[in-house]
Amino acid sequence: MAVPKRKTSPSKRGMRRGHDAIGTTAYVEDKDTGELRRPHHVDLKTGMYRGQQILTPKED
Repeated sequence: MAVPKRKTSPSKRGMRRGHDAIGTTAYVEDKDTGELRRPHHVDLKTGMYRGQQILTPKED
């Protein structure tokens, strides 16, 4: 069974955990409507994705 030879120092532990933080979600401004939306996702107001009508627009 593998056993560590030395205790992991708080510095090394912190360096390893430095990549575990949750990043902020990216939003882009839609060219047509000006609304904020997630990149590579369908715009739910218009139903457009990459210039094509994918969904029927939502009725308010």
